[in-house]
Amino acid sequence: MATASSGSSRHPRRRTRPEVSVLRIGHRAGRDPRLTTHVALTARALGASRMYLHPPDPELAARLGRVAERWGGSFTVNGVEQWRPFVRDWDGAVVHLTMYGIPIDRAAARIRRHRRVLLVVGGAKVPPQLYRLAQYNVAVGNQPHSEVAAVAIVLDRLLGGPPPRSFRGATQRIVPSARGKKVVGPGATGA
Repeated sequence: MATASSGSSRHPRRRTRPEVSVLRIGHRAGRDPRLTTHVALTARALGASRMYLHPPDPELAARLGRVAERWGGSFTVNGVEQWRPFVRDWDGAVVHLTMYGIPIDRAAARIRRHRRVLLVVGGAKVPPQLYRLAQYNVAVGNQPHSEVAAVAIVLDRLLGGPPPRSFRGATQRIVPSARGKKVVGPGATGA
């Protein structure tokens, strides 16, 4: 325990991390599964709790559920029929990731104060209402870029990078190696 100059005891203050979820709006089943999958995999790996998908895509949600079964964690993908009431009723901060927003580094400290955060990433064309419904419109840069990059950078700024350990319940895990690939667990392959 640290002691202040006055001799009083100071308890180190634990920094709390918000619970972060991701909402992908405008997903086009059949056209966007690869990009949406990458958004979800990035969100999961960097500490988000879940992803909401508008419109719902049960097939994609099931595939991503199998990833969590193998690699651990409790990450889920849930369908959302109507994104506007979902965003409007969200119990926490709504953060729209857009290249037109304010820089994430200017907003991150305020966003981290919230207990729950919903990161919203759009598809081909973001409805203008989202800019008004979000408490924060933030950018990782003011140039065109991928939603995957935006989710990764914002999660890093909010949560401090990927967890250094395996996810709880994993049946497979990667053993870090300077050369080659090493995966352990049932059905694992490596070179």
